[in-house]
Amino acid sequence: MPDSGFLSRVTPVILTYNEAANIERTLARLSWAKRVIVLDSLSNDDTRERCLAFPNVDFQQREFDQHAKQWNAAIAHASDSDWILALDADYVLSTALIDELRALKPAEDVVAYWSRFIYKIRGRSLRGSLYPPVLTLFRQGAGQYVQDGHTQRLDVQGNTAELVNPIYHDDRKSAARWRQSQRKYALQEANKLASTPFKELRMQDKLRVWGIAPLLVIPYTLLVRGVIFDGLPGVEYTWQRTLAECYLQLARIGIVK
Repeated sequence: MPDSGFLSRVTPVILTYNEAANIERTLARLSWAKRVIVLDSLSNDDTRERCLAFPNVDFQQREFDQHAKQWNAAIAHASDSDWILALDADYVLSTALIDELRALKPAEDVVAYWSRFIYKIRGRSLRGSLYPPVLTLFRQGAGQYVQDGHTQRLDVQGNTAELVNPIYHDDRKSAARWRQSQRKYALQEANKLASTPFKELRMQDKLRVWGIAPLLVIPYTLLVRGVIFDGLPGVEYTWQRTLAECYLQLARIGIVK
């Protein structure tokens, strides 16, 4: 049943494209919501059917053009909601986070909240990752999405705060799908690096321009982030991040197209 209190003021919004491998786990943790808006980019798997199996899902479709435009179109469908909870299709709310949101009493000057993530490989939680915090919860009208490399960034006007409890990043799509996505992202990130003045780049992007990021990601991920203690899932995650950095370097010299 829909929840009361602060959760009754929140509308989850999700983007999908061929997310049959993930979407049910995400939607299962959103039963508290009166309405969940899913904006789908014309999936050709059974994402639609899996979404519509949940009675609180409002399933919409829009042809994809850009992540930022897609997100802005999605949140427009929730114009009657006080707060938006923006989720990727592989973001699974922890039980502790749901309880935290239920009791949340935002200060008047806070317009958005950062979420931290626990990364999962094949369903197993890692003790660390390179995945950054994301602004996921925000007041309707507090900002809009802008494109930032291969992904989007929420540009808000006002103060932000941090949620204590995590979201699980739990993507279980195939390795082939992952590689295809990473090659596409690499091209977009390469264009971003080429078009941004060097002094304006973040340190990790400067390391990419210098071409040394693939060499550093292995020891940093294994040792600094501690995934060496997560066994094979930690090794797999390190391999993923290293391959992604290699794709980016190949895109910068025109080999990945």
